[in-house]
Amino acid sequence: MADADAVGIVENEACGDVLQLYVKINDDIVAQARFKAFGCAPAIAASSVLTELIQGASLQGLEELKKEEVAEALGGLPPLKMHCSVLAVDAVKAVLRDYASRTQTNRATSNYL
Repeated sequence: MADADAVGIVENEACGDVLQLYVKINDDIVAQARFKAFGCAPAIAASSVLTELIQGASLQGLEELKKEEVAEALGGLPPLKMHCSVLAVDAVKAVLRDYASRTQTNRATSNYL
């Protein structure tokens, strides 16, 4: 997404999975979310379901997203693949940090700076 309002790029150093999350934000609501992922099938699935979960969510809602919600939206993940849902939540945190740094406002997301 060339005109993203915020970008989060995270990597799981243990397995090499990489997630790039791009979002457009209108009035503190995620209007669009897109991703690029490199990794196993569960990492790609978690990235995809993440975009569905966060589109339409408020910035405050993003702060409250938990790895269990991502896993549940996938119908569950085996214990050895829970790191994929952690990667998704970490990408959201990176997006919040990037958005806060770009807007340089005293938003609730500023606690990620």
